[in-house]
Amino acid sequence: MAERRTPGVGAVVVGMAGIALVALLVFGLVRRSPDTSIDEGLASGRSIPAPAFTLALLDPGQRLGGLAAPMRRAGGDGRLGIGELRGTPLVLNFWASWCEPCRDEAPVLERAWRRQARPAGVLVLGLSMLDSDNEARGFVREFGITYPNVHDGTNGVARRYGVPALPETFFITAEGQVVGHVIGVISATQLRDGIRAARTGQILGARDGGDSRPTR
Repeated sequence: MAERRTPGVGAVVVGMAGIALVALLVFGLVRRSPDTSIDEGLASGRSIPAPAFTLALLDPGQRLGGLAAPMRRAGGDGRLGIGELRGTPLVLNFWASWCEPCRDEAPVLERAWRRQARPAGVLVLGLSMLDSDNEARGFVREFGITYPNVHDGTNGVARRYGVPALPETFFITAEGQVVGHVIGVISATQLRDGIRAARTGQILGARDGGDSRPTR
């Protein structure tokens, strides 16, 4: 009869270490993976509630007048919550100063803000992420950006919106529902269509734009 052997302490330790490593890798992937529910909903023809956030304004003294009354009150404490903007259609743009495609996109967004969005009562809101305050403010100054921007030093908000690369843009209705998403540098035509969708609630779905860069 063959002698039955039990695993040694070393083998048990190695086995447990392997299991722990796999668990950590799985946890890391789950934690880092962006939420895909917005694009999944848009693909099925449904609008999705915009994930909430409250972030510091890059320019706390910036006046947000010229739109609806709730907009004029928003940001009075130097922070801006998306819930404060309920009643105002939004174009929400994720960007960073280190993102080269974002530099190509910035003038397109500024023109659309001045000529189309603001006259129509639609707010363009930039969200600087994975950036320092100073670098983000330098970007805003360089491109003469006049629409408001908030700052997230992490990618926490981006993960909830399903943003793995920059730039990306979301169109949100006055009721807080996401109706469109452009992945990559947005075109003037896509902005025009998205501004209209934010006002009317038309479902645009997720569309490819131009170049983009993975988040760091």
